Amino acid sequence: MLNYRHLYYFWIVVKEGGFARAAEHLDMAVQTISAQVRELEKSIGRQLLKPAGRGVTMTEAGETAFNRAEQIFQIGEALLDEMREPGGEGVARLAVGLSDGISKLAAHALLAPVLETPSLRLLCHEGEHSQLLSELALHRLDLVLACQPAPHDTDLRVFSQRLVGSPVDWYGPAEIVRKATRAGFPNCLAEVPVLLPTRHAALRARLDRWFEAAGIRPRIVGEFEDSALMAVFAARGLGVFPLAELGAEDLTLLRGVRWLGRAEGVVEEIHAIRSRRGQHHALASQVLAAARS
Repeated sequence: MLNYRHLYYFWIVVKEGGFARAAEHLDMAVQTISAQVRELEKSIGRQLLKPAGRGVTMTEAGETAFNRAEQIFQIGEALLDEMREPGGEGVARLAVGLSDGISKLAAHALLAPVLETPSLRLLCHEGEHSQLLSELALHRLDLVLACQPAPHDTDLRVFSQRLVGSPVDWYGPAEIVRKATRAGFPNCLAEVPVLLPTRHAALRARLDRWFEAAGIRPRIVGEFEDSALMAVFAARGLGVFPLAELGAEDLTLLRGVRWLGRAEGVVEEIHAIRSRRGQHHALASQVLAAARS
């Protein structure tokens, strides 16, 4: 009979990327975990892991065992979630990673279709692109929303899909927008205070090219990693700012923000990145289907 504890240790070794990290995760000795995995291999009669550089990689049999272990322990985690709810009602859990270069207002718009889901438990994690992809590959996230796709040369088993290319508009506090309108858009951006995303955002490079093509040297007074924070500072009078049309609806929450003009030819791209398991996640699939419709 299969020893599920041995299978669990093997599963953790693969998810953590090796025996050392698995030992750290489980707070156990490497030798103990290695012995448990050998016992699993002995009971199955197949080698599951083989040396690869300083670490290990799965054999073909190991990949089959890992995929089955994923299904088994995913069911176990879902059961625990359901039992933690009052009355044992099911929990609809969605863990989303938001790349630190993405517009958070646009991300909110993309997630809006699932926000009314009964018993929803939404977990949003913000981080660097590479960090979130690692979390996704380890199945700690169901979906990553990013301003760029996953690199093709990665060993991570993740899949990218371009969700939207949203036009970009400029907004600002009413008083500054009135002055800017008199000066004429977009040339006014050389005179009025301008807020921009930081250079790690893909949108920043597109805006820089747009400025260069228009012969405009913007009067930059602030740079922000978080688009929502940038919008708040703009609403308080700091300057005008760019925002993807997709996230514009949330600007109604900020008093006094007015539309200034469109950055013709500039779009903010948002990509959905999922693992193989995430391709079957109902809520993640709902987010993607709504974005495509």
